[in-house]
Amino acid sequence: MFTAKEEIENFIVHIEDDFDLGKIADSGQCFRVKKFEDGVCRFITGDEIVYIGRREDGKYHVSCSKDAWEQVWTDYFDLTRNYRAIRKKAGTLNSFVDRAIQEGTGIRVLRQNTWEMLITFIISQRKNIPAISKAVESLSIRYGKKIETRYECLHLFPTPQELKRATSEELRACGLGYRTPYVIDAAEKVSNGFLDLEVIAAYRDEELFDALQKVHGVGKKVANCVCLFGYGRTARVPVDVWIAKAIQTECEGENIFEDFGEYAGIIQQYILYYERSRKK
Repeated sequence: MFTAKEEIENFIVHIEDDFDLGKIADSGQCFRVKKFEDGVCRFITGDEIVYIGRREDGKYHVSCSKDAWEQVWTDYFDLTRNYRAIRKKAGTLNSFVDRAIQEGTGIRVLRQNTWEMLITFIISQRKNIPAISKAVESLSIRYGKKIETRYECLHLFPTPQELKRATSEELRACGLGYRTPYVIDAAEKVSNGFLDLEVIAAYRDEELFDALQKVHGVGKKVANCVCLFGYGRTARVPVDVWIAKAIQTECEGENIFEDFGEYAGIIQQYILYYERSRKK
């Protein structure tokens, strides 16, 4: 294996804002992050791969070039947004949210590949995180392009065309279960242009939300997940069992997210992390 200090030497970045690799990896929004024993994390988006490890004083070793960091990973980690300022403002509005923010400080809402997010969150329905990760990894190994890095052999997430060639039986063998026809429909509609994931990126939030639900099996929660984690629409709030429970038990049934406007989705991530951490 490798260590962050010895081998990841391509480029060093300085991140002054909130940034915690472990919390990001465990935040329930990304399912192919790999954590190594020395604290290094590997992230994949599309056909881009980066290994990143903390050095000191907000400095990180990354395994990509300066251009790749600026053109791909700065957007991926939402590094143009000031999360400290969001925390400072949001923490004064609700004591429960304040506790959640303190627990989740360091999380960032990732801007991930839209196609992968569509399929991943279709798969996520009624599955826990380990089961989601296993299914996504199975799809990648079976249908995605094989890549060898300096550190490991891995597979990219399959494209719509690659996934479209899979049979129902093969997809079920990857752990998709009743979600299999949903994934087939998504692959078909994206492949034939019925749902152009790049075109809809220009839509307003509600239009984007509606367009995604044209895929069989994509309801409100899945559509909001894709809006938030694929398209960076941080006003969107996916409501899963964790968030629903928090609203009922901590907020007396009140939808507190309306108070946070364009940052509601970020607050949702703090709460999700907090609730899952408390259970652990």
